Amino acid sequence: MTPQRAVPRRPDADSANNRFKGHFRSIFWTSMILGVVGHFAAFEYWPAVTAPDISYVSAELTAVELPPEIEIPEAPHAIARPATPVIATTMVSEEVTIAPTTFEMNPVEKLPPPPERSEVVEDLSVEPTFTPFTVAPVILNREEIIDQMRSGYPPLLKSAGIGGVVHVFFYIDAEGRVQATRVNRSSGYEQLDQAALQLAGIYRFSPALNRDTRVPVWVSFPIAYQVVN
Repeated sequence: MTPQRAVPRRPDADSANNRFKGHFRSIFWTSMILGVVGHFAAFEYWPAVTAPDISYVSAELTAVELPPEIEIPEAPHAIARPATPVIATTMVSEEVTIAPTTFEMNPVEKLPPPPERSEVVEDLSVEPTFTPFTVAPVILNREEIIDQMRSGYPPLLKSAGIGGVVHVFFYIDAEGRVQATRVNRSSGYEQLDQAALQLAGIYRFSPALNRDTRVPVWVSFPIAYQVVN
């Protein structure tokens, strides 16, 4: 009797991979059925979600006026090219010159008379007028002015802490005395302007000079009121 030869068994015949492949079909269809049932249940029993109604109805209509049409001007004309310089062909005589202006050729007796000098003298004190001068007037009594400014400060504005700068025109005569004053630029407060005009009357100046001559002038000086704590 001849013995039968044993068939060798494959080592991976009962492995987990083979077992999984054997059950793959049942697992696949079971998952598909569960997925379909889950989706069906979700669509069937999930509460309905609706968007709020945000539409509205306008009862009034507003007419919008269109802006007027803008007329575009025509393009400007092209700028003309500069003329081409041309070299002169004629020669100018070297003898051409200005007529002689000596007293021998033009005696004084033949000259026209000078214009008549106007004797009208304008009154500078009427209104601020520019007057030429080479040396400006200088304030001589600053300490007295500061004391008067403190005592003449409007009480209501001082208690409220309100200050300002008043620019005052001074008409100073040839002796340095103040003859007229007026407000050049207001501080914005009537009481400060009036106090500055009253203070301007005590100013004393050195005379203004035009070269070596004393002259009356209009000048503008600032008067500043400020509350000091």
